[in-house]
Amino acid sequence: MASARRPRALWRRRGAETHAAGDLRPGDRCRRGLEGERDRSRGAHDYLARELRCDSGHFEITTEIHDGAANLKEVFGRGAVVANDTSFGCGYAPYSGLERAVLDLAGVLRSDALRRQFPAAGDDFKIMGQRVGQDTRFTVALAFVDRHVEDAAHYFAIKRGLGDYLSAQLATPGTVQLNTLDDPAAQRESGLYLTVTGLSAEMGDDGQVGRGNRVGGLITPGRPMSLEAVAGKNPVAHTGKLYNVLAAQIARDIHARVAGIEEVNVQLLSGIGRPVDEPEVAAVEVAVTGGLTGPRRRQIAAIVDQALGDLGRVTRAILGGEVTLF
Repeated sequence: MASARRPRALWRRRGAETHAAGDLRPGDRCRRGLEGERDRSRGAHDYLARELRCDSGHFEITTEIHDGAANLKEVFGRGAVVANDTSFGCGYAPYSGLERAVLDLAGVLRSDALRRQFPAAGDDFKIMGQRVGQDTRFTVALAFVDRHVEDAAHYFAIKRGLGDYLSAQLATPGTVQLNTLDDPAAQRESGLYLTVTGLSAEMGDDGQVGRGNRVGGLITPGRPMSLEAVAGKNPVAHTGKLYNVLAAQIARDIHARVAGIEEVNVQLLSGIGRPVDEPEVAAVEVAVTGGLTGPRRRQIAAIVDQALGDLGRVTRAILGGEVTLF
């Protein structure tokens, strides 16, 4: 959970100042090994320093880490790893052309090349991609950092240049619309997407866990999609994290290894207290050229069995940072 107080500041040439720090409260439950508040807060500041370019001192961090429920902690003491929740995960393959274009555009927005050319571009962005017939459009909301913007005219000049830059990076023709809420007649910061930190959270617009990116970095309402947020869950026994990663990997493996597969959807359902490698349901839907023959069916089943038999590999991949979780 997180909250932020609206800063009271004026737009100055060297950038405004936040007069009230954002109040960030990471919270969770754990089994054992509770460190001190100071160590946990330092870890949170270190994470922000790695992931964001703004000064983590803009946030007051208070961690709310407490002992977990006794019956949930107990699942780690059993011989086999068992699910600590009844949950489900979904995955699919391959990405559509539009989905791939959104991911590619996100990669451009995170790139060092863009940051060097447009230092006013903040870290906080959102992309909505849509395709109607042959018309493809991308609506981008990107926080600007005020200390790199001289005035309203300069803001709009940067915005035009950045929009042209993003359009030029598209692999297929499309239209990029940037910060469309801006007031074209604005003379000061009140009508523009201008921030101190490059984050919308400084204005209290921080959303809620579970509404953001799913595994792989996309929000895909037209696809089978879990309601679980993978963030904040352990990668050993919480199937809300584990099964979403696993389902995506199984889908990609089936698409890559089984001849004739055009599209794959995988859905995994856990039962609390049951071994994590024995889901209640493991459903695979495929679109396949030439029909789902016996050999193809057996090959798909073998891929699923192999993946469920090596869940430790998935856990290690998550802990090693090898998986895009959001």
